[in-house]
Amino acid sequence: MVKSKYKAVFYIVLSAFCFALMGLFVSASGDLPTMQKVFFRNFFALFIAIVSLKKSGTKFEIGDKKNHAVLFVRAFGGTIGMVGNFYALGKMNLSDALMLNKMSPFFVIVFSFIFLKEKLTPFQALTVAGAFIGSLFIIKPSFSNVELFPAICGFLGGMGAGLAYTCVRYLGQHGVKGPVIVAYFSAFSSLFALPFLIIQYKPMTLVQFLMLLGAGISAAGGQFSITAAYSHAPAKEISVYDYSQLIFSTILGVIFLNQFPDKWSFVGYVIIITMAVLVFVYNNFLHVENEKKQ
Repeated sequence: MVKSKYKAVFYIVLSAFCFALMGLFVSASGDLPTMQKVFFRNFFALFIAIVSLKKSGTKFEIGDKKNHAVLFVRAFGGTIGMVGNFYALGKMNLSDALMLNKMSPFFVIVFSFIFLKEKLTPFQALTVAGAFIGSLFIIKPSFSNVELFPAICGFLGGMGAGLAYTCVRYLGQHGVKGPVIVAYFSAFSSLFALPFLIIQYKPMTLVQFLMLLGAGISAAGGQFSITAAYSHAPAKEISVYDYSQLIFSTILGVIFLNQFPDKWSFVGYVIIITMAVLVFVYNNFLHVENEKKQ
C-alpha cells in the first residue's frame, strides 16, 4: 500500500513536470495563432493516444447515450479550457498562466456540487472562495493592467478544465476507459481548431514546429502519467503534489524565458497553494476523523 502511494506521488510529480514543459514549449513557440497551437498540440497527442489504444488492446467503447453526452461536454469544456490556457501562455508569465489553470480542482468542487449532486461542505466553499481571492492577486484586475484580458482567459481556462475533470470523474465511474477519453478529447479539439487553423494559418519555422511537437509529446506524457498516478492512489491523497508544477514552471520560465513573477503573483501562489493544502488535510485527516466519530 505504501509502495503504491510512493509510485502515485512519483507519477503525479512527473505529470506536473510534463505539463510545465508543455507550457514552456507553447510559450516558446512564439506569436503563432492560439488555435494553431491548440491544433498541433492535440494532433500529436491524438496520434500517441491512438497508438496507446492499439497497443493496450482497449476497445473504443463509450456506453449509453448519457456517457456520449458527458464525453462531449468533457471534450468541449477541455478544449475551451485549453484555448484559454494557451492564449494566457502566449501573453503572460509561464508560472502565472499555469497557476490560473490550477484553479481547476476548485472548480471541480463547484461543478461536482452542481452537476453530480455531491455534497458541498462549508469548509470546501471557504477554500473555493479563498482560491478565488488568490487568483485575483495573479489577475490583478484593473484597466491599467495590460495582461488583464489574458489573465481572465487563463482563469476561464481553469474553469473549463474543472468542468472537464468533473466529467472525467463521472465517466470513470460509469466504465469509460482513460485512453478512450484521451483519444476522444484529442480528436474533438483537433477538429474544433481545424477551421481556425485553415483561416488563420501562419507559416512556421522549423523551431516553432519542433516546439509544438514538444508540446504534444510532453502533454501526452502528462496525461498518461496522471492516469497512472490515480490508478495507484485516490485523488484526495495525492492531488496536492500536482502543485509542484508551479515550482517547475517558475524555474523553466526563469531559465529559458527570463520571466520573473512579481510580488503580487507570489501572494496569489501562496494563497491558492494554502487552500489546496487545507483541502488535502481535510480530505485525508479531518474528514476521516469526523466519519469515525459518526
